[in-house]
Amino acid sequence: MTWGVLCGVLAGAFWGTVFIAPKYLSAFSPWELTFGRYLAYALVAFVALVPTLRSTWRKVDRADLAAMFRHGVAGNALYYVMLGYGVQLAGVTLTSLIIGVLPLSVTLAGRRDQGAVPLRVLVWPLLVVAAGIACINADLFLHAAEATGSVLDKAIGLACAVGGLVCWTWYALDNTRYLKRVHKFSSREWSGLYGLASGVIVSVCAAVWWAFGGSLPAASPDRDWGMFWAVCLFLAVGASLVGNHLWNIACRLVPVTLSGQLIVFETLFALGYGFVQAKAAPRPLEWAAMVLLSVGVAWTVRLHAVDEPAH
Repeated sequence: MTWGVLCGVLAGAFWGTVFIAPKYLSAFSPWELTFGRYLAYALVAFVALVPTLRSTWRKVDRADLAAMFRHGVAGNALYYVMLGYGVQLAGVTLTSLIIGVLPLSVTLAGRRDQGAVPLRVLVWPLLVVAAGIACINADLFLHAAEATGSVLDKAIGLACAVGGLVCWTWYALDNTRYLKRVHKFSSREWSGLYGLASGVIVSVCAAVWWAFGGSLPAASPDRDWGMFWAVCLFLAVGASLVGNHLWNIACRLVPVTLSGQLIVFETLFALGYGFVQAKAAPRPLEWAAMVLLSVGVAWTVRLHAVDEPAH
């Protein structure tokens, strides 16, 4: 259990970097960021799997392929497009705090799994998290005049962040259940296979986009392609290959409702990275949101720990 929690914390540290990448590459659309990141992930995954690729691939059956591709769509491609638009339109803070509801959304979605805490027990921590989300939304619109972009942009960014939350909630639950049920792949092998599937998915999406009139990436002075591929490679190795490997280990070692709580570290690291990048301290409502979110999640963990012996 201790090793599983540690792996979950480290995965959150790597995943938190994905929230600041769209800011560094603001000249590129979220679609381009998604294509670049997951093409790089597929390449890195292939290199990592080369020594055992033949033996690993022989273990793959139709059900494994279906899982790889549905997880690649929901947990990678669609999720990162939503996250990218959320960060570029609404900012790192709002997007990371919306995604920060994942610990509770995964817990609620997995409430029927073994070891889950009854929903009636979670009412108060849920209200605390809702208060945190209310604080960050109030702060966002109170300071809309200071930020770039219109209120409409912020609202669209908020909707995209919520869409990302839904995508990753479903992925986290389905992937955890799958890993607990299927033991023929190591965490490293599954992370690599998942990366190969994600590369195929984004390649097909790019081909369809360009076939139906989408424009090819433009070359212009404000679009630094060297920086673009450097960031994509960094995310491919850290946030995708290593982060997913650590997360797969955690999913196998802790109950699904506890693995959901570990996702809060992604949010906390993302917020820390975002404030460092902006060279700014959190405003009072942002502090309140972070405290309420942390208290709500910690309360949920405590309730789970108290309730666990009953199961």
